[in-house]
Order: sequence, then structure tokens, then C-alpha cells
Amino acid sequence: MVIPFSHDTYLSPYTWRYGSEEMRRIWSEEHRRRTWRRIWVALSEAQRAVGLVSQEQLAELQQHADQVDIARSHAVEAQIQHDLMAELRVFAEQCPNGGAVLHAGATSSDIKDNADALLIRGALDLVLQRLDAVLRPLADGIERWADLPAMAWTHLQPAEPTTLGYRLAQTAQDLLWDREEVQRVSLGIRGKGFKGAVGTSASFAALLKGTGVQPADLEAVAMASLGLAAFPVTTQTYPRKQDWLVLNALGGIAGTLYKFALDLRVLQSLPFGEWAEPSEQIQVGSSAMPFKRNPVHAETVGSLARLVAALPRVAWDNAAHSVLERTLDDSANRRSLLPEAFLAVDALLVLAKRLISGLRVNRVAMDRNLETFGLFSATEPLLMELVRAGADRQAMHEVIRRHCLEAWAAVEVGKPNPLLYLLTSDPEVLRYLPAERLQDVMSVAGYVGDAPQRAREMATRVRAVIIPQ
Repeated sequence: MVIPFSHDTYLSPYTWRYGSEEMRRIWSEEHRRRTWRRIWVALSEAQRAVGLVSQEQLAELQQHADQVDIARSHAVEAQIQHDLMAELRVFAEQCPNGGAVLHAGATSSDIKDNADALLIRGALDLVLQRLDAVLRPLADGIERWADLPAMAWTHLQPAEPTTLGYRLAQTAQDLLWDREEVQRVSLGIRGKGFKGAVGTSASFAALLKGTGVQPADLEAVAMASLGLAAFPVTTQTYPRKQDWLVLNALGGIAGTLYKFALDLRVLQSLPFGEWAEPSEQIQVGSSAMPFKRNPVHAETVGSLARLVAALPRVAWDNAAHSVLERTLDDSANRRSLLPEAFLAVDALLVLAKRLISGLRVNRVAMDRNLETFGLFSATEPLLMELVRAGADRQAMHEVIRRHCLEAWAAVEVGKPNPLLYLLTSDPEVLRYLPAERLQDVMSVAGYVGDAPQRAREMATRVRAVIIPQ
């Protein structure tokens, strides 16, 4: 493979380290400029229909629409300091006849903003594909481990049992929510249309004078050719609030994956030991400590997700600070804001698929944690059973509390949990329940409520929504 860049200057990590080739192509300079040309051609096609462009001119523009020459455009831009006008001049140079009618009536944002809308929509489509690619193995894991009991933790303290499938179902539920938001935003993507310098279509009204065609009609034809709806009203640009909504949708995905990755990092730590991310035998975990197997991919998810979480604020500022009919103080940051947000989320989803598909589950550690801590949570059903057997609820609560404190003290110094022994040896408890019945009630593996059923229902919901491979 020919590497299309060199390492003797600064490179963005998204150039080669994070994100996929598919997402990089969407945001590539060549694709962007080809999209600009596509929009110029769509406008010329609409103008051809009203007699402002000849068939010969249009055919020439169509013939050269894909012949982007970035080197030549950059050379022109170095002189005139305007990227879109440089591309326009190069396109016009390639079309001696058709070049004369290019961009008639348009302003730069008529081209750039429609192109941005098309790029955003294409990138959102790829994000939806990536989401489905994560949800498929997630549904598999939910079904596989729907019944597998695991210790649940609240405030990072042992609470009651849950199941591994139910825990994963939480992530699936959030990702489905994220998917719905991405779909909603994607369906709402609009371009600026063709409305000129301040959005009034005055230039197009002047151009169309005497044709009997209204600017809105010309716009409708051109936008239909692009397969893109237009905002009914704009300033010089499309409303920058659209970018904010897009960034919020991407931020939602980042938040869901951040939580999953953080949970994985916690559960991979040896005090828990229940999960581990997939790793290769040759993977180096530490430069100083050869024994370490760090959750490097989960940590990468956390790192990129933090960055994505901060980006909606930039989009908010761009929208809120677009004074009157526009200012240009959004232009520079949008060159990195939009592509890097998508590339970061693309990388997050690719990593998440790997983590979920290859999630390593240590059942020995899960059983150990249940045995160590689960007995404490079993005191709740025990108390209910004692009350049903006729015991005084308050008196039994105090008895159980006293034994729990003694057992917890033993656990804290690394001893086996003695709670079951303490309870089955207590005469006050045995007055109401025989030891055998008490042991049955204290079986923590079955104290998971309807978690298995709810987990399987979530997996079914996922499979009903995602697009089949």
C-alpha cells in the first residue's frame, strides 16, 4: 500500500491511527472537492432547464466533474487565499465553454454548506452501520449470558446479584437510544439550498428575471438532483444548530461507549477479575512491568470519548455566535470539528466491536465474588422469609445485622465469608427456619429477579432493529 503522507511534518492521529479508511474517504479533501463540483453541476443542470446554460456547456461540466486537481487548486489558493474560489477557477480552466456559467448566482456557502450536509449525511450512514456492527455481538453476549449470575455493585460496593446478560443489556439499551437519535438527526439533515449571499435569493431572482421561474423553483430542481432537502430559510449559511444536533448525537454514542469501557476497566482489575478485553500474546502492556496486561483498548475508548464529549460545546458556540446573517469565526474550527468528531466516533465503534466480540469472562472470579459478597445480599429474602414464618421483623433485622458486621470484618482481612455459618448456628433464627431451608433461601445465584427474561427481551429488540448483514 502506498502511504499518502509522510512523517516529516505534523500529522493528525486521524490520518492513520484512529478511524477507518471509509470514514477518512468521506472527509478527504478530494471527496470534498468532488462534492463541490457535483453541486456546481446540479446548479448548472437546473439553470440549463431554464435556458441559462447550453447543453454543450453542461455536457462539458459533467465530463470534467470528477477531474479534481488538488495540486493545481492549492497553487491557485496560495495566490487568492480562498479555497472554494481556487477550486472554481481550476474547474473553469478545465471547461473552456462551460466554465463561464459556473457558480452563476451562487455564493460560497451555497456550495460549501450543501456539500457539508451531504458529507455529514454520508458519515452518519456509516456510523449507523458501525452501530449495528456493535449491537450484533452485544445481542449475542446478552443471550449467551442472560442467566449467568454476577455480583452487582452500587457505589463500587457489593450490592445484590444480577446477571452478566442483564448488565450488557444496559449497554444495548443505551446504544439503541443512540441509534434512534442518529437516525432522527440523519433524516433531518438539510442543505442551505441556493439562496445567495444573505439567504434572500436576490442574486437568483436577478439571474432568472424574464424567465418566469422563481428562485425557489430553481433551488428545488437543483436540490432534487442532489437528493437533499433545503432549509426553508437561511442566512448566508445553513443554521449552525444543525451541526450542534449532529455533535450531540455523536456525543451520546461516546457517552455510552465510555461507560462500557470504564466498567470493563474496573472489572478487569484484579480485585474484581471478572472481565478482560481481548489481547494478543505479543501485546506489550507496560514498558517497565512485563507481567502487566493493561486494558489499553478500553482506555483508548475512554480517551477518545472524552474528546467527543467536549465537541458539542464548540458547535454550540458556532451556532450561538453566528451574529446577524453570519460571521466567519466558525469556518476554521469546522474544518476539524466535523471530520474529527466523526473519525473519533468511528474509531470508538470499531474498538467497541472488538471489545464486545472478544470479551473474556472469568467465571471463577465471578463465582468467587458471589461467594464472598453475595451472601450479604441474601439477607433481604431471608428477612422476608423469617417474617412470613412469624418472626418479629425488627428483632430479626438486628440479629442479621449483627452477624453481617461480624462476617464483614472477616472478609475485610481476607477470610472466607462466615455469614451462612453464623446464621445457621443462631438459635433465634433456627426457631423459625430449619438450617436446610435457611440455606435454600440464602442461595444467591437464584436471587436475580426477572433479569434473565428482561435481558433476552432486550436482545430481541436489538435484533428487530438492526439491519441484517
